[in-house]
Amino acid sequence: RELRAAWTGGKGLESVRALYQVDQSPLGKTPRSTPATYIGIFDEIRKLFAQSADARRLGFDAGRFSFNTASGHCEACKGTGYRKQEMDFLPPCTVPCETCRGARYNSRTLQVRYKGRNIAEVLDMNMEEAAGFFASQPRLADPLRLLCDTGLGYLTLGQASNTLSGGEAQRIKLVAELIKGRRAALAAIRKGRALPQDLYLIEEPTIGLHPQDVRLLVQVLRRLVAHGNTVVVIEHNLELICEADYVIDVGPGAGDEGGAIVAEGTVQQVARSRKSLTAPFIRAELRGK
Repeated sequence: RELRAAWTGGKGLESVRALYQVDQSPLGKTPRSTPATYIGIFDEIRKLFAQSADARRLGFDAGRFSFNTASGHCEACKGTGYRKQEMDFLPPCTVPCETCRGARYNSRTLQVRYKGRNIAEVLDMNMEEAAGFFASQPRLADPLRLLCDTGLGYLTLGQASNTLSGGEAQRIKLVAELIKGRRAALAAIRKGRALPQDLYLIEEPTIGLHPQDVRLLVQVLRRLVAHGNTVVVIEHNLELICEADYVIDVGPGAGDEGGAIVAEGTVQQVARSRKSLTAPFIRAELRGK
């Protein structure tokens, strides 16, 4: 809404359904927030556990498998998996809960198993392992595969969000928005409507990424565009810049010496610019491809 209000005299915004901003702010400030809860797959996991033979025998519903409920979590640590240890001359530190040993759940909840794993063991899986474990469940496997595609296959489902880096949090947000876009597209197709067109503003998504993971990220961004969306990326990574359909080079320098559009156009057009300080590096990157 703010973007629409600020847009005066421009054309094209009327075709945009929604605006998503993907920055490097943290997902959550407490250990109760995890990648699985943020992208919405934890609800699906809890439903699967509630449908298991063990859960039906014990009369457990999906709520039992949340570490935020009194019925399911460890009473000693209240579902955090740790306790605070006071130190005489140092700041307090955290140690694994002696009762649940970091599992977060009470012993009765951990009796329930899905495909041989209890809920704590599932949350301890990394994204790569979980994608294979839930391969028969599309509502879980698809988001997990997207997380792996952006280079996050090493993160665990239950990792506390306050331990994630800015780049990791940003890519999780990107996947969450991509999931929303996919579901909106499927809903539109079922109703015979045109695919929704969204605008994504993404701030430096390649920070901390291995070059191989940058290539995976490019593929994810191209999927967004293929679904009819517009993706605007603020970026310094040359590989990602050279994959763009249109480049706007802002400069000529940094900080107070910048702020002006130095060159714009296709990657090849910007590479030929004599005013752009980035152009020589783009040319070198293109020669290396």
